[in-house]
Amino acid sequence: MWVKEVDISPPYDFNRVLGRLSLDPLNQADVEAKTVKIPLYIDDERTIATVRSIGTINHPSFIISGEQSALQDEVMRIINHLFQWNVPLKKIADHFKQTNLNKLFEEHRGTPLVLDFSLYGCLMKCIIHQQLNLKFAFTLTERFVKTFGSEVDGVWFYPSPEQIAELSYDMLRELQFSQRKAEYVIDTSRLISEGKLNLDELSNMPDEDVISSLVKIRGIGPWTAQNVLLFGLGRKNLFPKADIGIQNALKKYFSLDDKPTKDEMDELSERWAPYLSYASLYLWRSIENS
Repeated sequence: MWVKEVDISPPYDFNRVLGRLSLDPLNQADVEAKTVKIPLYIDDERTIATVRSIGTINHPSFIISGEQSALQDEVMRIINHLFQWNVPLKKIADHFKQTNLNKLFEEHRGTPLVLDFSLYGCLMKCIIHQQLNLKFAFTLTERFVKTFGSEVDGVWFYPSPEQIAELSYDMLRELQFSQRKAEYVIDTSRLISEGKLNLDELSNMPDEDVISSLVKIRGIGPWTAQNVLLFGLGRKNLFPKADIGIQNALKKYFSLDDKPTKDEMDELSERWAPYLSYASLYLWRSIENS
């Protein structure tokens, strides 16, 4: 057992992080205890890290713990990346003070972009969530993981690409997957298991190259590719203009009569770079409870 305390630069609102994570029934997020358990694969070995907040928005501090001391350095590196602790949220907020999203960034002060716990899991979740309402999307993903994944001490791990590659489409159809969605999930997993799609290489590729390589795969369009960039890789400057949620949030925030056109979205967002991802994130958050 190992334990490490980490202080990071403010502002950082971990309560908002836990609130978001708790929407997914697969996550072991305890809002009252300010704790989340993270399932990690390191060199094909499963391990669980626990992150607990002991600070505040203005003085963010965390205790991270794990079981295997030999994995401590790698676990800390991954946790730092997943929770984006090195991202200067104050600098980003200061940037948006000079834009038309100033009030939005004041309201959601200290909200970070938190990544999905595995890149393969992120890709699978994005494919499953395509064209579904959020509640059923989470239900379908939960069925997928609890049927084919594994559980350790109450923490669920996504199955591996190799495991899913061996399935028949009918096995997913039994979970209420559509035929096409079953094909997309299994066929993409087969590409990964066969080495035709190397997820590790995506981290070193520019945004445009990641998108162009992913959209060549049947069942992955720009929306899915952009979500993988955002929530799988943590890219900072993405604005998915085709996303209905973004369009609705812009309509509400700017009191528009109709959802904005792409040209109008370009005009509204012209001063948001290089942090378009944070504008997207905060716009999504602004309508989550509406």
